[in-house]
Amino acid sequence: MSIVPLEWIDPHAHLDDERFQTDLPAVLERAAAAGLHRIVVVATTAEDSPCCVELARQHAMLRATVGIQPNHVGEAIPSAWDEVVALANLPEVVALGETGLDRYWDRTPFPQQEDYFARHLELARKLDRAVVIHCREAEADTVRMLRADYEKHGPARAVMHSFTGDLATAQACLEMGLYISFAGMLTYKNAQALRDVAVKMPLERLLVETDCPYLAPVPHRGKRNEPAYVVHTAGVLAETLSVPIGVIAEHTTRNARALFGFS
Repeated sequence: MSIVPLEWIDPHAHLDDERFQTDLPAVLERAAAAGLHRIVVVATTAEDSPCCVELARQHAMLRATVGIQPNHVGEAIPSAWDEVVALANLPEVVALGETGLDRYWDRTPFPQQEDYFARHLELARKLDRAVVIHCREAEADTVRMLRADYEKHGPARAVMHSFTGDLATAQACLEMGLYISFAGMLTYKNAQALRDVAVKMPLERLLVETDCPYLAPVPHRGKRNEPAYVVHTAGVLAETLSVPIGVIAEHTTRNARALFGFS
């Protein structure tokens, strides 16, 4: 009897990063060998958004997002948002972002972050795109803005990427229709509080991601992260939820397809 290989999707990878310039084909080969079917290349600026789109055009397994991450909003030129809008409806683009709110860094005034977060949410609804949400030490503000959007428009097609918040934040996001995505931090010894949140998440709302080249999971912590390593985070998630890893593969792949709207 043949064994059906597990199939994965990495919903958050920064493959346009310079650390992948010299060996991206090899990185993608390792990803395919690990069972990855799709990888979403996530933009952080108007300048790298077209780069993400171009990567998706060049490699069949890749899809792209376009958007401006909150820490980069402050440095965006006046035409930057128009550039994002111009790219947003291209066939290679499956989501807007990453967008959201960040109080850890002070690179962008908070009202300006809120303005751009609202722009991404509005454009996503207009174009029927998913939204990739960054949140760092701004959980209450993020939930506040998402709730205002939810009360006006209904459930959002969005994901809280690289989630590190508390259970109340996660539950609030789930109630508004969002997905919760866990990255390599879930595998760290000092992340028991995060695993305590993960164990209470419903399978139908879970994703696993790399956020590469950042946040490499154990046993690769401290090295450059890459999409193939998503299986390590998935393994810890399976242990945390006390389910076979195949269950995590099945649900996270199905969830990513539903979120981004690809096959």
